[in-house]
Parts: sequence; structure tokens; C-alpha cells
Amino acid sequence: MQGNFTFFGFSGAGTGVRTAALSLVLGLGLSCSAAAQSSEQPAPKVSVAAAYSQDITQEAVFIGRGDAIDKVDIVARVNGFLQERMVEDGSLVAENDLLFRIEPDLYQATLDARKADLDKAQANLELAKVELARKEELLRREATPASEVDIARANELVAEAAVKSAHAAIQQAELDLSYTEIRAPFSGRMGRVTTSQGDVVGPSNPPLVTLVREAPIYVSFALNEKQLVNVLQELGETTDSLAQSKRSPDVHITLPNGTSLDETGHIVFIDNRIDPLTGAIVLRAEFANEKRLIVDGSFVHVRISALEPTRQVLIPQAALQRDQRGEFVLVVNDKQMVEQRYVTTGDTVGNAVIVLDGMREGESVIVEGLQRVRPGVAVDAVVAAEQPKD
Repeated sequence: MQGNFTFFGFSGAGTGVRTAALSLVLGLGLSCSAAAQSSEQPAPKVSVAAAYSQDITQEAVFIGRGDAIDKVDIVARVNGFLQERMVEDGSLVAENDLLFRIEPDLYQATLDARKADLDKAQANLELAKVELARKEELLRREATPASEVDIARANELVAEAAVKSAHAAIQQAELDLSYTEIRAPFSGRMGRVTTSQGDVVGPSNPPLVTLVREAPIYVSFALNEKQLVNVLQELGETTDSLAQSKRSPDVHITLPNGTSLDETGHIVFIDNRIDPLTGAIVLRAEFANEKRLIVDGSFVHVRISALEPTRQVLIPQAALQRDQRGEFVLVVNDKQMVEQRYVTTGDTVGNAVIVLDGMREGESVIVEGLQRVRPGVAVDAVVAAEQPKD
């Protein structure tokens, strides 16, 4: 028997209509269920760390260069054959050690000749004195004209001048003879000797060797105008007094291999002008350099420490992010809501960074779970496993 029938309130006119209606009901039910489940989803969990304060001794870092206090090219001051060489390449020498000897025979002979000239000049002077006395006696007897006495007196003056000239010639000859022995003007280390025994050397020839004093040693570096003024204002010193002041800041060195020198240097010199091309002024710090780790001409990192530590706010580096506006952190406020905060940072201290502006001590920053949150959402904040300590 055929006819219309009713199924769940719908007419049985067709199976397609019943199927569509059932699908619509089921779809609406699932959507409502998902919405309810979404509204009950818990806030994302994040790990936070509190900003903390710590006494920090500020440091400024510069590029410096080792600069020997004494460095000299040893040059022969007289011409001659190099008779002896008493030092080896790179050897250590003490002040006044004999380094080289130039053949002295010619200069000894010259000295002997100058001494003979002195004897001759002294004999002529004695003769001139006797002649003057005799002429003066004859003049008293009116046995000779006054002009003869004048000539005799002039001859005596000439003889005295000849004696002085002979003394000067002897001094010059003695100097030349002394220059045949080349001695170290100060203690230090020799470089590579450029000449060999038997070579002809002289003032116009290249240096025989370079001698460098290794300890103590200077390290030269430069400060810009702002840094110089900051240092002077902090210390209450002037450029004249800073180098002599006991309040001069400590200077530390990082060697080329990255290790720190276990010595402290002190500023001993400040230049008297700022270079207009670089806007910087040159300073020198002196180091004992007992282990000879600072080498003349080597480049090192110079660190100047402040006299007194200052209280600074720090946060973990993991909390720091950057966009086009600059560096920022995500802060969790008292209502467990996320805020974006732009900050100004300073130096790093271990795994933390100094915040110069934008954070207060005790505020919480997100260090883990940053990718799951955004500003304005609520979060479930837990304290990070490791918290920095004062």
C-alpha cells in the first residue's frame, strides 16, 4: 500500500530530504560541542623569571697596542770592519753589555797622534812664554820696541789656543775609539742581527740590530671625547692629574688568544690633544709584563673598570626579542596578562643582560613558551627552573 508517511516530523516524500535534514542537525550539534570545548581550553603555560638587581662594575673595552717604553736601532757610530760579535739573535742583554767591537787599531793610532800633537803644542806654549818674558825684560831696559812685546804676547795666545785645540782633538779621538765598542744602552732583548763578523759598518749603513725593553711595557689606546669627559667627571680629575693620581682606574688586558693577563695596569700618560680626524685622544697604561706576554706592536683588548660598582637591573638573555622598533620583552603583569615592553639594554653579564631602561626589579618576563603567546592574552605563568640570584 502506497502513500505518504511521517519520520521524525518530516514528510516521507523522499529519502534525500530526510538525509539532508539529519546531516544539518548533526552538524549543528558538533559545532556547539566544539565551541563549548574551546571556551573551556586552559591558558597556555609559560616560564617566567623576575628582573633582579645586582652591583655591577662597569667596564669599557678598547683596542690597544703594545708599545715598548724603550726601543732603539743599534747603529755603528764610526766606520770600520766588524771585528767581533758578542750576541746572538733574540738574546737577553743587560745595560752596558758589550754587543759588538769594530776594529780599533786605526782609531787608537789616531788617538796617539793627537796626544803627540798636544805635547808639541804644550812645548810651543812654553817657548812662547819664555819669549814673551824675555821681550818684556828688554822693553823695561828700553832695548827693544814695544811692538816686539806685542808680537811675543800674540804668539803666546796662539800657542795657548793650539794646546786647547790639541785637547779637543784628543777628546774626539777618544770618543771615536770608544765607539768601536758598541754596548747596550739599556736592558732588553735583541732582535735579529743583520750583519756578520768582517762586514764593513758605519753610520750610513743599516742598523746592526734592534734592542727592545720588554718589561715594563706600555699599552696605548684611544678614548673618544665623550668617554674622556665621563672618566674625568667621575674621578674628579683633569688630564694633567689623572696620570699621576692614585685614583686612576684599573686597566686590564685581554691577550690575543682570548685569555686575561693576570696583571693590572695604570694610566701614566694622556696626550695633549684630540685627533680631529678620529675624534679620539691617546692614553698609555703601564704594565709590569713580568711574563713578557705583551709584545711590542701586538694588538690587545683594553678594559677599563669603574672605581665603584653601580646597582643595575638584569634579566635573562632568553627573554630578549627584537623587531623593527628594537629590543623588547614579554612581561606578565599582576593579572596574568602578557604585555609587550620595549627596553634599552647594556652589557651582558654571563647569561643575563643589563636593562638600562624599561624594566623594574621584580617584574616577570617570559623566558620559555614565547612562541605560544602574544600581547593581550592570559597565561598560566610558572617560575623558571633556574632563577638568577643577587
